[in-house]
Amino acid sequence: MSILVMATVFIYRQLTNNRNLRDFRELIHQLSIREVKAVLAVIFLMMLLNWFLEALKWKFLVKNIERITIWKSVESVFCGLTWAVFTPNRIGEYGGRIMFLRSRKRVFGAIAMGVGAVGQMVITNVIGAWAMFWFLAKFMHLDISLLYGVGFLAAVFSGFFILFFFNIRWVDSLIGGISFLKPLRKFFSILAKYRLKDLFKVFGYSAARFVVFTFQYYLIIHLLIPEINGFEMCGMIFILFFIQSALPSLDLLDVGVRGMTATYFFGYITNQHVAVMAATSCIWFVNLILPAVLGSVFVFKLNFFGNNNQ
Repeated sequence: MSILVMATVFIYRQLTNNRNLRDFRELIHQLSIREVKAVLAVIFLMMLLNWFLEALKWKFLVKNIERITIWKSVESVFCGLTWAVFTPNRIGEYGGRIMFLRSRKRVFGAIAMGVGAVGQMVITNVIGAWAMFWFLAKFMHLDISLLYGVGFLAAVFSGFFILFFFNIRWVDSLIGGISFLKPLRKFFSILAKYRLKDLFKVFGYSAARFVVFTFQYYLIIHLLIPEINGFEMCGMIFILFFIQSALPSLDLLDVGVRGMTATYFFGYITNQHVAVMAATSCIWFVNLILPAVLGSVFVFKLNFFGNNNQ
């Protein structure tokens, strides 16, 4: 809650700053309507591609639990997005998605979905950690020994995530070795079925999604602030993803937190604060709110107590 209040105050100050608003108006007047429409159309199509890739990943993750069609996978992903926007840290996404599985398979489905989430975290956190290292080296002018220490921490942090994900079956063994957790092992046994090649495929889907939503941000920011260096822009985008993944959030409200985070870091490479907030708000709306609205259609198809045959 305190983060949300801070974000609200920060954005209010930015939006009531006459200079920020004047700079943003000048940017808007320079834009071509045709170019704006083209960029927004591409961003929307990439949103569909992003969630279609997630649907393919979900279908692959549950192949050892229940065979589902691509369309059913798409339905469950969008239904999960509808539930996610109303729950902290998107926890409702699990419930919305696994409801499309048979009732006896839903706990296994939640575990499988966790594997996909960890795969996405690996990409976000590893790239984000090194982007943060670059940021500290370039803009914070740290003492060289401290910078080496940060680099070491980034390497350890990255190594942990990579090692954990590609050996995720260890969790099954770990739970089996703890007496009071043994009753849960039958659910986590699904982890032992993911071979290295399976995890690489999940990692590939996660990497493809990361590329898609990075490019979405790149397009909208380049449209609004074309003078920003492309490499520096991508570095800041990676940091934004990294920070977002670590902060508690509620999709309906976290546009403010996204705006505050993006404005702070992008402030090192541009003074167009309102444009940065506009870009992050646009992506928030297209990637989260629109899919949640689309997913509401599929919520009515759920059978909460049995197999969903529709």
